[in-house]
Amino acid sequence: MVETFNRFPQSPDVLMADIKIEIAGIRLENPTMLASGILGQTGQSLLRIIHEGGAGAVVTKSIGLEPRTGHGNPCAIELKNGLLNAMGLPNPGIDAFGSELKIALKSNAPVIASIFADTGEKFSTLASRMEEHGAHAVELNLSCPHAEKYGLDMGSDPLKVSDIVGQVKDSVKIPVFAKLSPMVPDIGHIALAVQEAGGDAVVAINTIKAMRIEPEIGMPVLKNNVGGISGPAIKPAGIRAVYEIAGKVDIPIIGVGGVTTGLDAIEYIMAGASAVQIGSGVHYRGIDVFQKVSQEISEFMDRKGYASLQDIIGIARD
Repeated sequence: MVETFNRFPQSPDVLMADIKIEIAGIRLENPTMLASGILGQTGQSLLRIIHEGGAGAVVTKSIGLEPRTGHGNPCAIELKNGLLNAMGLPNPGIDAFGSELKIALKSNAPVIASIFADTGEKFSTLASRMEEHGAHAVELNLSCPHAEKYGLDMGSDPLKVSDIVGQVKDSVKIPVFAKLSPMVPDIGHIALAVQEAGGDAVVAINTIKAMRIEPEIGMPVLKNNVGGISGPAIKPAGIRAVYEIAGKVDIPIIGVGGVTTGLDAIEYIMAGASAVQIGSGVHYRGIDVFQKVSQEISEFMDRKGYASLQDIIGIARD
């Protein structure tokens, strides 16, 4: 059954092209989503992204079974072309987060719950709890580069990915998305494992493992030494990953990594993505970056004569 969310963050007179999109049975008024990890830990912040920012959907902070403090400070710094962070998956745990999710669901936009765990059974338990709380879909964090035993430690093995996705699909009725890392030999092979296990969509990419050293003191800047880089610096890697995934799977792809403008989003869509997620773009352009990007997408499509997003999805592969 298709769920419809009727929201118009921009006037129909401003947005002429049809930028609505459906992903795994969920319809979005525009193809922009809040990426996990940015303003996604409280219900009020998620509501703000929807109502003030104009996002077509939001993804929560990654939530685990138990509360987690994450890494110590400094845990995030700004670079010339991106942001470097090693948050370490801090979160209040599934029991406390339920009330926050219910607040976010007061909006009429889709709310996707990001979850992390170290076994398929735990992923399934979290997914079931999120479904009970009302989440419209779950996003499996299989790609965090800076939390030991979580994320990339499992997401780099197609057999583990297949097992986790399969177990989660058996435990819930809502769509299951898998967020992947570019730091694997063949991301298309990992995406294919998601599809063959019944996954409903692939999200690519997560941050890229990186670090910075302060020469004056001869030490790593981050408390955790290494972190994940996001922002404009990783957009070419994200485009490449989406392009390769689109050649391997038939399920929808959600592109993420360095989207700050409508043209950034168009690149991802032409590579094969059906929608994009925005994280660091909130830092660069403000909370209404989703409205700005949506309008810029529509203006580009009007200028080029495209009537709908379907007209441009994957055309760079033709």
